[in-house]
Amino acid sequence: MSDWLDEGHLAYFVSDTIDAMDLREIEEVYEKEERGYPPYHPRMLTKVLVYAYCTGVFSSRKIARKLEDDVAFRILGAQNRPDFRTISDFRKRHLKALSGTFKKVLLLCKRAGMVRLGHVALDGTKQKANASKHKAMSYGRMKDESARLELEIAELLGLADQTDEAEDSKFGRDVRGDELPKELAFREGRLARIKQAMAELEAEAKEAAEAAEATNKEESGNSPKKDRPKRRVQWRKKPSGVPDDKAQKNFTDGESKIMVSGDKSFIQAYNAQAAVDSEYQVVVAAMVTNRAADAVHVQAMVDKIEENAGQLPDEMSLDAGYYSEANVEYLEDKKIDAYMPPRRIKRSEYRVAKPDVVTNKSSIGDRMKAKVLSEQGRKKYGLRKTTVEPVFGQIKSCMGFRQFSMRGQEACDAEWSFVCAAHNLLKLFRYGAAALSKKAQECTLTAHTTDILAVAA
Repeated sequence: MSDWLDEGHLAYFVSDTIDAMDLREIEEVYEKEERGYPPYHPRMLTKVLVYAYCTGVFSSRKIARKLEDDVAFRILGAQNRPDFRTISDFRKRHLKALSGTFKKVLLLCKRAGMVRLGHVALDGTKQKANASKHKAMSYGRMKDESARLELEIAELLGLADQTDEAEDSKFGRDVRGDELPKELAFREGRLARIKQAMAELEAEAKEAAEAAEATNKEESGNSPKKDRPKRRVQWRKKPSGVPDDKAQKNFTDGESKIMVSGDKSFIQAYNAQAAVDSEYQVVVAAMVTNRAADAVHVQAMVDKIEENAGQLPDEMSLDAGYYSEANVEYLEDKKIDAYMPPRRIKRSEYRVAKPDVVTNKSSIGDRMKAKVLSEQGRKKYGLRKTTVEPVFGQIKSCMGFRQFSMRGQEACDAEWSFVCAAHNLLKLFRYGAAALSKKAQECTLTAHTTDILAVAA
């Protein structure tokens, strides 16, 4: 069957790449298991999943069908045909280990010279959660709904008692007539979910209040008032520790939040962050959170870049959503040349805007605005349009990843890393194929991993 595919097919590249990876974290799980029927080989299933994500197949049911009627999948699956439940369980069980392929693929890209960290663009996209926004309820409505359900349950219980007494007198006590009414079971289950969601919102509000109080104490310290740095106020009023009536919780995925997407519509989503190297559009850091604002993610993403790539970028471009004086100072301390406008600038205004004269009395925001509007700043900030934004387009439109398959922030974070790893693997494959085509006269023309890396380097 391998003769049915061209020698330079993506399936062979994925197979060779996974064969070269250390998958002990996954394989050791099965080495310790002695009972039961021998499992499908974890390396084979890993190849199938990686290739599936590279080609835009994310559903376990669709992957199972591909293993029956798609040549590339059948070759990677070695003619095995695991059912969709086996594929789904494998992905859930080893999701954290599978997300670790992100660093391994990034290392391959770096070895091939595709990651130089001269300029890195950071941005976020609102990615749909595996939950409907119609399954969310506000804290105020939860209070009203729980009171209504408690009243209805009490009435149903009273009605059930009356029914029991009537049936006992009619049929006798030895004949069953006391089954739980379906209406009562439904209301009790819904009330339990509402109570749990209310408890989670109350815990989050209390935690936020305690965190705000600790931050205020830490920043105030014992230093004189005149020496304290000015900071942006994060709260309009002191957190009370009690959830706002508009605070919402989703019953399907309680960690996801309602956010505004790029087309200004409200969706149940997570905020998927990505830092992309401008040289070859390789993702060097990825993260998923349930906080809609981008500014709070700058420090965490810079730390991830350094952790993954082993060094910090020379330059970074970030849109106005990331701006804060604290973030500017943080990037300056890290010796990163940042281009980040203090506010969103309209296109018509951006074309004709001129940088203001900067003096010693100019604020941080004025200095950053003048920097972005300078001739060099326009070139550096303009790299965002050809660096990070196309990556989101490739992931969402070309690969077709528009909604998480997993639920919960930790699982979605791991899946996003796996998606970005697939994106980087495609970049490496195309880069290596282009390098081989260019140097075809200097070496044997094959598309296997070792040759691609050797030629690309």
